[in-house]
Amino acid sequence: MALVTIENFSPNYKEEIFGGEDIKGFDVYSEKDEKIGSVYDVLLDEAGRFRYLAIDMGFWVFGKKVLLPVGLAQMDYDHNRVYARGMTENEAKKLPEYRNNMTIDYNYEEQVRNAYRPVAIRAGRTAAEVNQSTYTTDTYRYDHEPGLYGIEGQEQKTLKLYEERLLTNKERHKAGEVSVGKRVESETAQVSVPIEKERVIIERTGTSELREVEPGSVNFEEGEVARVELYEESADIQKKAFVREEVGVKKEVERDTVDAKETLRREELEIDVEGQPTIRGDRAKEAGL
Repeated sequence: MALVTIENFSPNYKEEIFGGEDIKGFDVYSEKDEKIGSVYDVLLDEAGRFRYLAIDMGFWVFGKKVLLPVGLAQMDYDHNRVYARGMTENEAKKLPEYRNNMTIDYNYEEQVRNAYRPVAIRAGRTAAEVNQSTYTTDTYRYDHEPGLYGIEGQEQKTLKLYEERLLTNKERHKAGEVSVGKRVESETAQVSVPIEKERVIIERTGTSELREVEPGSVNFEEGEVARVELYEESADIQKKAFVREEVGVKKEVERDTVDAKETLRREELEIDVEGQPTIRGDRAKEAGL
């Protein structure tokens, strides 16, 4: 019955088992709400069933790590806590020490079980659930002692089944900018305006024969003048601004659909049955946390 750490059993255990969370680091408390330490690691058997929590007892015994059978671990996922049922500080100090990469054989586990069997009975387990019959390394099975390794009757010990779904969201970001402005272009314009000017034409008409006028009818006087007013036109050219064109700027929304295709995973419940146990209902739980 070789035991392996949870990370060696499943390198992606956070996502595959706990849905992205990590049980390592959960605070461990006694039933009297006294902090013991924290979860250092999790040990599983070859079939992948949870058997022990490795507890770092830094608050009770500095630097010492021990194993806690899962049947005596009460999980509180909402507060990231584990309660060691029936555990006392004196009993914790007597537990065999757990070290990294140590070989956990039957004899070592028996030391752990012998320390916890009184704890399990004090925590409410019956004598039948804490079986102290004689077994060997070949005949012992964890299901012989549900008081240490069983999870029946613990409401918080549920197996969470996860599934992936596609969640959509839209983010609004600036795709560009259009500036509409004006610039002044200059050109030279030429226009022709017809104008009129008056001028004087003096015509002198001589006669071929002299005509005699009656005496006294002609008065020779100086200063007699004939006046003619002359007019001319001048061009009056002015620049004036006129509205040539009106430009309106507005936005319109174009709608499109973005398609995405992903492979979604979903966990299904598998029940491994040995012997002929009675299973009631469709919510039978596997052994595990």
